[in-house]
Amino acid sequence: MSKLSEQILNELKNMGDPERAVHSQRFFKTGPGEYGEGDIFLGIRVPALRELARRFKTVSRTDALDLLRSEYHEARLTALLLLVNLYARGEAPAKEQIYTDYLAHVQYINNWDLVDSSAMQIVGHYLFDKDRSHLRILARSEDLWERRVSIIASYHFIRQFEFQDILDLSEIMLHDQEDLIHKAVGWMLREVGNRSRPTEEAFLLVHYRSMPRTMLRYAIEKFPEALRQAYLKGEK
Repeated sequence: MSKLSEQILNELKNMGDPERAVHSQRFFKTGPGEYGEGDIFLGIRVPALRELARRFKTVSRTDALDLLRSEYHEARLTALLLLVNLYARGEAPAKEQIYTDYLAHVQYINNWDLVDSSAMQIVGHYLFDKDRSHLRILARSEDLWERRVSIIASYHFIRQFEFQDILDLSEIMLHDQEDLIHKAVGWMLREVGNRSRPTEEAFLLVHYRSMPRTMLRYAIEKFPEALRQAYLKGEK
C-alpha cells in the first residue's frame, strides 16, 4: 500500500465509531450465510466519506485501487468515490483504464451500496456510446455483485431515455434467486416508468405474473393505487 493510501486508511480508522460499526454490520448483512458475510466496518457515515474523498481528490488511480483492496468496507467505499471522481475528470484513455480496473476488482465491490455508488458513474457512462454486450455477460454471472453492477450501470442509459438494455437485463433476471437483484431490477423498471409509463407497462404486461413479488412491488411503487392493486391482484 502506498504512503498516501495508508494515510487515508489511518484517517478512516480514526474516524470510526465502534457502536455504529456494529449497527452497520447488522444492516449490511455480514453474518454467516448472508450476502455481506465477513465484511468489516469502521462505523463512518457516508457524508463523512464523501468529504474525505473530496479532500483527497488528487490521489492516483493506483492509490484508489490500494484502498479498494482493503478489508474495511468504508475504505472500499472511499476508494470507489475516488475512482468516480477520477473517472469524471479523466480523458478517454484514463476513463477506459478505470472502467477496466473496476471490472477487474468487482470482488471488492461486494455490497449493494458499493455497487450503487459507482456502477452507473463508471460502467454505465463508459459503455453509453460503445458495445454494451458485456452487460449481458455480467447479468448471467454467478456472482451477485456482477449481476447488480449490470443492472445499476443501465441507470445511466435510462437517464438518457434509452430503455432497451434494462428491459433485456430484466428479462434475463426474472427468475434470479437473490432479493437484492429483485429490488434492483424493480427499481430500474420504476425509473423507466418515471420517464415512459407505456414502456414499463408493456414489459410488465408480459412478465408481471411470473416476476418475483418484490421486483413487481418496486416496479409499480409510483403507480396510481387502483392500477397498482390491479397488478398485485393479477387483474391486468
